[in-house]
Amino acid sequence: MDTTRVDPTTSPPAQSREQRWLLQARGAGKSFGGTRALIDAAVSIAPGESVAITGPSGSGKSTLLHVLAGILPAEHGGVFLRRGDGSGSDNLVALSDAARSAIRLRRFGFVFQQGLLLPELTATENVALPLLLAGASRAVANTRAVAELQRLGLAGLEARRIGQLSGGQAQRVAIARALVADPSVIFADEPTGALDSHTAEEVLEVLLATGPDAHRALLIVTHDAQVASRCDRVIRLRDGRIEGAA
Repeated sequence: MDTTRVDPTTSPPAQSREQRWLLQARGAGKSFGGTRALIDAAVSIAPGESVAITGPSGSGKSTLLHVLAGILPAEHGGVFLRRGDGSGSDNLVALSDAARSAIRLRRFGFVFQQGLLLPELTATENVALPLLLAGASRAVANTRAVAELQRLGLAGLEARRIGQLSGGQAQRVAIARALVADPSVIFADEPTGALDSHTAEEVLEVLLATGPDAHRALLIVTHDAQVASRCDRVIRLRDGRIEGAA
């Protein structure tokens, strides 16, 4: 019999970000017309963290986000996403366009500077759209959309069209749309860039409060140093290269 005593107060060593990564770029690169927009990017993103991507205009911020999201396939290197069932990971670069689209629909959520909401639809219909595209019934999609809107403080506005909402309210609708399918990663590209400072702070609070959790990460591309300072970690780019460790 093993009589070794285990100290119940002793916890196993915490895993590093590289060990518990959810999304990882390994030497990823992208060029446009002979210009190298992203050079050998190596990034590990862990669940539960918020990460800001910053740098001067033209430094490769949005290119990095689009490569990590599989919108732009890297021309070399790889971008790996752990499967939700823990069975391994998929290299987005090696997948077909259709497979990458399916991953974006089910595993990723997106928030853009201008929201990119459909003005002819109500707030509920905009938020329900990803669920409908994924095969949910309209009743289920609308129920979940209304619940998400109410969670983000938009109760009573569910039936309004986007043009009837303020800029901050519309951006909350965009956040609700990004969250409604319970994605693994939320990509936010300048989500506060078109808002006044007060509204931008409110939207950032919502993103940081609802985005990262035990199984989800939040990536924010931003020019705003104050936005970046609120995130857990900052990745800085210059001339297509990541400065320092990422």
